[in-house]
Parts: sequence; C-alpha cells; structure tokens
Amino acid sequence: MASITLHHSSFRLSDSQTLDIPDLLINQHESWAFIGANGSGKSSLAKALTGELNPLSGIVENSFLSPIRLSFEQLQKIINDEWQRNNTDLLSENEEDTGYTAAEIIQLNHKDNEYCLELASKFGISDLLSRRFKYLSTGETRKVLLCQTLMGQPDLLILDEPFDGLDVFSRNNLSELLSNLSEKGLTIVLILNRFDELPDFIENMGVVADCKLTLSGTRESVLANTLISQLQHSENLKHLTIPEVEDPTAQVTLSDDIPRVILNNGVVSYNDKPILHGLNWQVNPHEHWQIIGENGAGKSTLLSLITGDHPQGYSNDLTLFGRRRGTGETIWDIKRHIGYVSNSIHQEYRVATSVLNVIISGFHDSIGLYQTPSDRQVQLAYQWLALLGFSKQTAQLPFHSLSWGQQRLVLIARALVKHPAVLILDEPLQGLDGLNRLLVLRFIDIMLSQGTTQLLFVTHHQEDAPACITHRLKFVPDNGQYRYEIEETR
Repeated sequence: MASITLHHSSFRLSDSQTLDIPDLLINQHESWAFIGANGSGKSSLAKALTGELNPLSGIVENSFLSPIRLSFEQLQKIINDEWQRNNTDLLSENEEDTGYTAAEIIQLNHKDNEYCLELASKFGISDLLSRRFKYLSTGETRKVLLCQTLMGQPDLLILDEPFDGLDVFSRNNLSELLSNLSEKGLTIVLILNRFDELPDFIENMGVVADCKLTLSGTRESVLANTLISQLQHSENLKHLTIPEVEDPTAQVTLSDDIPRVILNNGVVSYNDKPILHGLNWQVNPHEHWQIIGENGAGKSTLLSLITGDHPQGYSNDLTLFGRRRGTGETIWDIKRHIGYVSNSIHQEYRVATSVLNVIISGFHDSIGLYQTPSDRQVQLAYQWLALLGFSKQTAQLPFHSLSWGQQRLVLIARALVKHPAVLILDEPLQGLDGLNRLLVLRFIDIMLSQGTTQLLFVTHHQEDAPACITHRLKFVPDNGQYRYEIEETR
C-alpha cells in the first residue's frame, strides 16, 4: 500500500523561513484536509507532499507513483494563456477563434477521447466539451481541469484551494464529485483556508500555522481540540455585536474631532542620552496603528508617555484624549481611556483565580478580584467569554490552566470590558506558538471590528500586524539613533 511518511522534516522556503512537519503519515485510500490562513505555509506543504520541495532535514518517504497537485494558480494561468491566444473582440468576420475547447484542455497532456467522454459524463459537463474553455464559468473550469488531472490516472490527488471563488451550489457539487472519487479509492488531500470549507467525506486533517504543521490526526480528534474549536467559532463572527459597557449612562465618550494622541517634537532622554528625539506623531479617531522597532528603540518609552506613567510627559508638548499634559488632569483621567496588555502584565497575573474573574477584574483595573462583582459585571463577563468561544464550564477553570494564547485572549478581553478609546497591545504575540498566534490575531480583528476602540499594536515585526491596521510608525536605526517613518497601510 502506497504512503507518505514525514518525520521531523524541514523544507527551505526562503533564506529565513522553513516549513516544519514534525510527523505525518498519509496512507493510500485516505482522505485528508490541511487548513491554514493565507501565508501559513499550507501550499508549501502541498508541494512537499508531491516532492516539489527538497527536504533540508528529516525523513521523507513517498511511495505514491503518480501524485498530482492542482492549484487555483495553475487554473488561472491556463485561462490567461487562452485569452492571450487571440483577443476574440478583435477578430475579423472571417477569422477563427483559436482558443482550446474544453475537450482539448482535458486531453492536453493525455489523448484518450473515450476516457475524456467518460469523465465529462461523470462530472456533468458533456455539453461543455465543444465550448471554448475561456468562456466557461469558474465552477465549470474547475471541473474541466479536474478531468484533465484525472486523465493522468493519479494515485494521489492534491487540490490547493479547490473551493476558492465558487458559489454555494458549485462548492457542494464539487464536494460531491470529490466524495465519489474518494469512495472509489483515490487518495485525496485538500488544502483549505477555512474550517467551514471542510467536506463531509474528509476523515483526517491537519492545521498549519506559521509554516509548521501544528496539529494532525483524525477529523474527530483535531476538531475536539479547544483551540481549533475557538478558531472555528471565530469564522462565524463576522456580524457580531460586542458586549455593552457596564453603565452606558456613565461612559465617557470622545468626540470624533478629538485626536487621541498628539506629540509634537517629542523628546525623552536619560543621563543626556536621547531615547526619543524629535518625534511628531498624531493618532486620529478610527485609526489603528502598528508600532515597529528593535529592542531599545524607544517603543516602551513612547507607550509610557501615552499611559501617563512617564514623568517626562509633563515636559513634552503632549496632548492625550483632548487634554494637554500638565493642565490639572489626573493619571486616572488618562487611564480610563486606555486598555493595556503586555508580557509584563501577563506574567504579573499570577494570582490563583478563575477565567471569569480575570475578565471581571478589568472593570476595576486590578490584578485579581478583591470585591464582590455585580450581577451586571458577571453577565457581561460571560458575554465576553462567549465571544471568545469559551464555554460556561471553561469560565470556572483556573486562569493558568488555559494555553498561553488563550490566557492572552482573556487578558485582551479584560482590557476591553470598559470599552476604552485606545487598546495598547505590547508584543501580544511574543511567546506564542503558531496556532495561538493565529487565534489571538483573528480575535483582535473580530473584537475591534465593532465599537470605537482603536488599536496601538507594538511589535518587532511588520508581518505580525492584524488585518485592521491602518497606519504604521517605524523606529528606523540611523547612525546610533533612530528616525521615525510614518505610513498609511490602507
């Protein structure tokens, strides 16, 4: 029986990136799906399975005789090539359209008209065989290309994003065709973006994150994983309504004409050594910022100015939430507009308490809960946990029994319960594995997609940015100091 075995395998993707597959066994006649976000490395995994990538290390054994990988990019190339043969709109009355028919595309690599007719009949496209390929619909072209692939009699069929761009009817139709092929013994591997694309016939699956196969096994075992359950939950939250504030009548709101932060020629120094020098920066309403820089660049110093904790805030031309520093405002006048999560806060949250109580502590800005919560606070905390995909049973678990990424999510929700004007996340992905990073990034976008909270996302790496980022502030090394670059990202 044919199989693919990968054990502690690593494949080079670039000078700085590798694809890592700890353990994977795919046997003949099995059906698999590998799910991952864009850029996760799942398409590279598909290439590794067909032998298109050479391993750097580990064990790679593949006894399939005719593995074939089919991707949306390959389909698009064929379509583009067909349109470049001639521009039908420019043909004269006597000129013939030289584009391939669907039958010719199916038999492009293997000539067998009888088998072509048989496949076309199975896929319900017999009436399309004489039509020009380039005039077919997206779903029809997928079927034609799949027929072309099957003409080569593969024993392993890998389909990269087969449902991408298809409507519900076409997706269901293609899924049924693939199910029939699987029932007849063809080994099928699907590469997918989303859990809701997972067809019923798939028996085994894996999850790819940060160019690593983080989880694999039977469908039931993978979907039973708590992190996977939360990721699935997040796919269905496009039209969510985030929980309300504790007391809408007491909520302090900021006008849309008030910048959240204005720093003019910002300067901070220690022992005559400049940490910040000449930084001009303004955060306007509805903007989400990513702040990038090396260790020691001054990112944390900038944050401490914003949170009101740095004494040199008074000596700067700094306006926070419409009030100039040093005009009689208290530290609490500043902090009530801010939610803050950092590695240090995460590490300091060592008190033995439940997941629910951690959320509730956000109403009091405390590490731990030291007073009896109101019924309203408990109700809202449960709503936040439901938003994160946690069950009521999980709410009573010890906070430290969760994964590090799940703890980080709970702390972010804790910071959001008061609906702050600005949420500051200082290196929120540090220390997280690929799956937990994906979980945190997805929920950041979900929780900020509604409401008025703005994000300041501090990181070393530009590629860590959540999708909601609209602006970027970079600390760029320059002759022993740093200069500042500001750009819009959308």
